[in-house]
Amino acid sequence: MNDPGLDGPAQEAAQDVEHNIYEEDREKARKEEQDFLDPSRWWFASTACPLIAGTFGPMANAFSICALVENWRVYIPPGLDEGHGNAIEDPKWLIAINSISLAFAIIANIALLLNMAQRLSFAIAQPITIVGWFISSALLIVLVALASSSIFRIPPMQEHALTQAFYYGIIAAGLYCIIASLMVVTVVGAYRGHYPKEFRLTPSQRTLMLQTISFMVYLLLGALVYSAIEGWEFLDAVFWANFTLLTIGIGGEFVPKTHTGRSLLFPYAIGGIVMIGLVIGSIRSLVLERGKAKMSARFMETKRQKVLSSLDSEERTIRLGWFEKINFSEKGLSESQRREQEFRVMRRVQEKAERNRRYYALAISSTAALLLWFIGALVFMHSEKPQGWSYFVSLYFAYTSLITIGYGDYTPASNSGKVFFVFWSLLAVPTLTILISNMGDTVIKAFRDLTIWVGSLTVLPDENDLYTTIKIGIQRVRVGKLYKGKDKSESTPDAVSQSILDRLAEHIEGQELGEAVEAGEHGDALERDIHFYHFVLATEIRQLMKDVDASPPKQYTYQEWSYYLRLIGQDEGDASRHRKPRIQHDSNKHQSPDLGVAGSEDENGDAYTWSWLGIRSPLMGNKNEAQWLLQRLTVVLEREMREMRSSDMRLRKEPPPISMEELRKNPSNSGSGSDLGQLLEKGLGPAEVRRRQQNDRLS
Repeated sequence: MNDPGLDGPAQEAAQDVEHNIYEEDREKARKEEQDFLDPSRWWFASTACPLIAGTFGPMANAFSICALVENWRVYIPPGLDEGHGNAIEDPKWLIAINSISLAFAIIANIALLLNMAQRLSFAIAQPITIVGWFISSALLIVLVALASSSIFRIPPMQEHALTQAFYYGIIAAGLYCIIASLMVVTVVGAYRGHYPKEFRLTPSQRTLMLQTISFMVYLLLGALVYSAIEGWEFLDAVFWANFTLLTIGIGGEFVPKTHTGRSLLFPYAIGGIVMIGLVIGSIRSLVLERGKAKMSARFMETKRQKVLSSLDSEERTIRLGWFEKINFSEKGLSESQRREQEFRVMRRVQEKAERNRRYYALAISSTAALLLWFIGALVFMHSEKPQGWSYFVSLYFAYTSLITIGYGDYTPASNSGKVFFVFWSLLAVPTLTILISNMGDTVIKAFRDLTIWVGSLTVLPDENDLYTTIKIGIQRVRVGKLYKGKDKSESTPDAVSQSILDRLAEHIEGQELGEAVEAGEHGDALERDIHFYHFVLATEIRQLMKDVDASPPKQYTYQEWSYYLRLIGQDEGDASRHRKPRIQHDSNKHQSPDLGVAGSEDENGDAYTWSWLGIRSPLMGNKNEAQWLLQRLTVVLEREMREMRSSDMRLRKEPPPISMEELRKNPSNSGSGSDLGQLLEKGLGPAEVRRRQQNDRLS
């Protein structure tokens, strides 16, 4: 038996929870839109900067260790080169300062990792990280400056040289300065309020940092073992381990010659290849995960604004490209036809923006790879002057190393050349990974499609005849051919309504709706429709969950979108909830209540007005279409459940004026019946209609 004293507080609590749910959904929608429209530089500051610092920090620590473990000067005996000189002991002050620099750097790196693991607060960790890396960089810069001066160098200069440790110190100093500066940018953006003062790294981002640390430790430990087995200097062993694990294999004088060294090479090389593969996979995942999403958002918004500004008011056309126009006349069109026209234009904007993004990314990654090749060759030419390398020879060596051919006919012999090769080849891993990933979306894809098409004309014909195959190929080459003139998919309002009814009929024919049938037998038509509506929502949510992880992301037709929007209470034929797209957007109004996402409500509970070509369009955002629909349908289903609960609580205080026994005898007393189609056309969920009907009865 219910306690009557609890009905009122329980109902108020339910309303508070419902209000919080709506507020949370609205706030989430605003954040999604703001994240989509925010400038990419703040994404770079909040995510890319700490990720770069967390990845290159361990590399800089490894180079600091290399700068500490060996002396910085050698004496070159007659007939030998600097790579085979006799070490000269370093002064104690150099070793002390070098050790202090390494200690500060390790503490800074640990503080950053603890902050990213949420073990140390942002306000404490970031000053330690930034100051520690700047101090390490400053100390190494001082040591490098002194080592380059006459205070440290021993005359005559031609008989003495600086070792690999000196050059590792230069690279470590530069890395510490760069990553510390990046963290300054991150801190400034956080304290200006552009993002929270915390790191929300994804699993792939955390994995990349851990894999980088593991690889550098693996490389140094392997070099330590092989320096003892083969009798090499430790830094020469680091050089060997680097070109071995990266499968370059340039050889030269550093190849295993003992049985022990050759035996250990089997597991050591396999372990290194596995680690490199994991790092490459993580880098590619990050490019596809976050960088691609941000770049897509920028290109989408830019293309949308450009298309809207190209609207010709006289000819009523929109220009999508140099040779492509779409008729955008609204005369004689119904509201649903006008909306479908917007939808098709937005679809085309999506396609062109995505194509532009792919080729822009390919251009950027190609430029980075070419710079790595050309600049690397320039450095090798200068470092290997004693060997007489020309720039063409350096280009040849750099090219064979970048694509891991590694003939071994040319090998760096100078101390600076070996050190630069280690750093340069490690930079090549992410650069070439991103380049190959971008080529897979553009050049390789085009070549694959061309190969399949040529095959269909020759040895592997498809189901079409030769004439049809050639015709389809020509149509695909002609830009915008499929979007000129009247689209065959254009539908009338009757066709859209019929499509929705057919979709609903599938649920009736495919399942037995127990509670809905029982309610219908009792004469409660409204209760029957409510159960049926909830069943449809649950079924569609289950289907959307299958589409969420589809690759490539599933894109729905306009008829499917009309159906789903009707389920969440929006009718494409109702102009009251639609608006014309704005050509310009004020980025300073992200927090304005006027900004919302289609399918959301404002503070008064009214649905936002939106356009398919506007910033509130479901096709504009970081989520794919299935994710967008899944979130909205689950919110609607949850709201329906809470409406039913609130209605049940109100009815507990007073029995309904019409009993179920009377309904069985006289179904006409059930009040105003309704069917699902009528409810959805009004934009109201069945639970809301039932609540209004019950309020009328109680009053």
